[in-house]
Amino acid sequence: MKAKRNDKIATIVIHILVAIVVLILVGILGNILVTGVPHLSWHFLTSEASSYQAGGGVRDQLFNSLYLLVLTTIISLPIALGAAIYLAEYAKDNWITNLIRTTIEILSSLPSIVVGLFGYLLFVVQFGFGFSIISGALALTFFNLPILTSNIEQALKGVPQSQREAGLALGLSNWKTIRGIVLPAALPGILTGLILSAGRIFGEAAALIYTAGQSGSTIDYSNWNPFSPTSFLNVMRPAETLAVHIWKVNTEGIVSDATIVSAATSALLVIVVIIFNLGARFLGNKLYKKLTAAK
Repeated sequence: MKAKRNDKIATIVIHILVAIVVLILVGILGNILVTGVPHLSWHFLTSEASSYQAGGGVRDQLFNSLYLLVLTTIISLPIALGAAIYLAEYAKDNWITNLIRTTIEILSSLPSIVVGLFGYLLFVVQFGFGFSIISGALALTFFNLPILTSNIEQALKGVPQSQREAGLALGLSNWKTIRGIVLPAALPGILTGLILSAGRIFGEAAALIYTAGQSGSTIDYSNWNPFSPTSFLNVMRPAETLAVHIWKVNTEGIVSDATIVSAATSALLVIVVIIFNLGARFLGNKLYKKLTAAK
């Protein structure tokens, strides 16, 4: 009787704590969206930012954020996937494996400002990339790798061992079993890890201030030559992102509508992250059903 009462009390406490977390999240998102959404418009999304006059938009900042997200994912996903497969499927439990996991944990806990300064000294100064998209993408890779590697490893370990044994029993090699059975089964978890890391990338500001820069060059969206200085695909041009734009408007903005621009940009940032999360989950479920023949 006492055990049932304690279990009931514990369940109620857990529900209360979950409700508090949900209320905090709803309060934060609600405040951002209620304040910023009324100021969102097609003109705001498709016009250039203005430094001296009211009425500017965030066209280039939105594109730069998405471009940096894509480049960082292209760079970090193959590395993280290979590292996770090694740790989950091939690595033995010894001091080398423990050292690798410890290194990943330390890397994931580094302050963003430290990574930004490191990226500035290495990519901007030493490699001579300057304030550019590629410098920002390489710096953000340091954020992406530990989170992505850990989540992919957990997703691979979550696949039942019986599926691996079934593949080996059919005469498949270890790699073919991983490629054809384990990876498709772990795909939802892998996409979840990708979503978590992408959210951090999209909202990062401190590291990009020192690598991608706080201003943007003139962009021609009809110029598809990636080597042209005015091309939107040029990775060597400086690029101000949405998160950096919010920081810059709040600290250095002199336009009369700086508060409105900051609120609208914050709401846009939240909306894009939500859309990306929902879209990625939908795509993950579709791919999982297609690759595993599940209904």
